Amino acid sequence: MEIIKKISERKSARYNGKIPTIVFFGDSVTQGCFEVYTKNNRSVETVYDQSSAYHKYLADMLSVLFPSVPVNIINAGISGDNTEGALSRIEHDVLLYKPDLTVVCFGLNDCVVKGIDYTQQYAANLAQVFSILKSNGSEVIYMTPNMMCTEVSCHIVDNNIANIAADVAKAQNNKVLDAFLEAGKKSAVECGAKVCDVYAKWKCMYESGVDTNELLANNINHPTREMNRLFAWSLLETMFDTEEQS
Repeated sequence: MEIIKKISERKSARYNGKIPTIVFFGDSVTQGCFEVYTKNNRSVETVYDQSSAYHKYLADMLSVLFPSVPVNIINAGISGDNTEGALSRIEHDVLLYKPDLTVVCFGLNDCVVKGIDYTQQYAANLAQVFSILKSNGSEVIYMTPNMMCTEVSCHIVDNNIANIAADVAKAQNNKVLDAFLEAGKKSAVECGAKVCDVYAKWKCMYESGVDTNELLANNINHPTREMNRLFAWSLLETMFDTEEQS
């Protein structure tokens, strides 16, 4: 991808040119959300830890590969967001920074909140996001998210959180998320965006006998800090991929 060329060029001419900028555009997983808990007013709150978010792990990897090159990393993830919200904030949260590459990762909230009937609208929203980014000079990676829970975990003792987990598991087991992400990947290819299919790796683990529920920090839909490294490694592979997608 061009982003690697730009980083490499900056290495050769460190006092000239633009510092490469990568924006991560997504929901709670992108933002760096992990465990959840119920507050006294019965609202559900999240533990935020951006030091363990996947954008931080990718930044660390790039600093190993290109130690002399500054790379501007912007985390534009917001907990609870979806593709509708993405369109409303893309101007001030993404385009303002003139990104060379934007990593787009939405789908978990779209599928659970909106349901299967929203699949094509999700794809259409993504197509708009991809088009806006590309028309403003940014390369685009559409990264699929992790799997969500397939059952209500025995670790959940709070009824409020258990009810949320039950709804999420229903969307996962009924393959609602699968339908959304297939539509999203099709949209990405049609718009000329690269696809980084992390979800496929989670499904492969699940089908090979891995208990993916134990890989979720909140027992619902947030990967553990360790599993966020899979996003980073997958992104790095995609960024170094020189083949054209068909």
